[in-house]
Amino acid sequence: MEVSGQAAVIGLGSMGWGAALSLLRSGFAVHGCDVRSDVLVRFAQAGGLACATAAAAVKAADVVFVYVVNSKQVEDVLFGVQGALEGARPSTVFLLCTTMAPSASVAIAERLETAGMLVIDAPVSGGHQRALSGEITVMASGSGEAFSRASAALDAVSARVFRLGDRAGPGSQVKMINQLLAGVHIAATAEAMTLAAKSGIDLKTLYDVLRVSAGSSWMFENRGEHIVTGDYTPRSAVNIFVKDLGIVASEAQKAGAVTPLATAAMQLFLEAAEAGLGLEDDAAVAKILARKSGAVLPGMGG
Repeated sequence: MEVSGQAAVIGLGSMGWGAALSLLRSGFAVHGCDVRSDVLVRFAQAGGLACATAAAAVKAADVVFVYVVNSKQVEDVLFGVQGALEGARPSTVFLLCTTMAPSASVAIAERLETAGMLVIDAPVSGGHQRALSGEITVMASGSGEAFSRASAALDAVSARVFRLGDRAGPGSQVKMINQLLAGVHIAATAEAMTLAAKSGIDLKTLYDVLRVSAGSSWMFENRGEHIVTGDYTPRSAVNIFVKDLGIVASEAQKAGAVTPLATAAMQLFLEAAEAGLGLEDDAAVAKILARKSGAVLPGMGG
């Protein structure tokens, strides 16, 4: 297969892994970087080029996808020792896919642009399965030149790319609102399933009814199944929504907006993290409500 281009993916977690495989399928040579050696071994077995540092991963790259957990990690992998800025060529396009506060996205983009790089503020949504199939949604903002240079790589990883502006910031703003809804919907799913269990309703039957009824949501359909099967393998962990709803709370306060539902959901995620569930699937917030209600959900034991 003719190589479509050179790409790097920094952070091969749930979403970054899917993006890297999608790029490989589209013919890109993909250099992947992750702190976990076992993930790098699996990546090499999948046909990728495993790199121990971000600086090494980006040396030949035309486009770099950054898929680490938070803004502090983004700063570390870009600007720290053996970070991407040490190895990247001028005019490399950096796609910032991490969910961050808009102010953090803007500040990081400015540092990259000052160093001669192109930047797209490019948070994503769609979950692990859509990442694997190259069908995520990208909420993107950046210059026309950056989009032009990254178009083939974006096509490889996404079903939809929404161009929201010509500078960093708007992409992260829209992703923040998405996460507000997502976190509230997960919390509502947990509450509904717990009430059903406490009421003696068969959860599988309830799930089958509600997923095709007006009360459903993408999160109910996805996370509700996790609760029904008692499978809390982390596709997206509780700790992720502690972070993301924390961004919502902080930005809402700055804007003078009132967000009572997001605040209630964040308290539930915080409680789950404090109970030791931070690394479990975010649907594990249902366990907190179940314990308080005296209900037993699948996967909780008697």
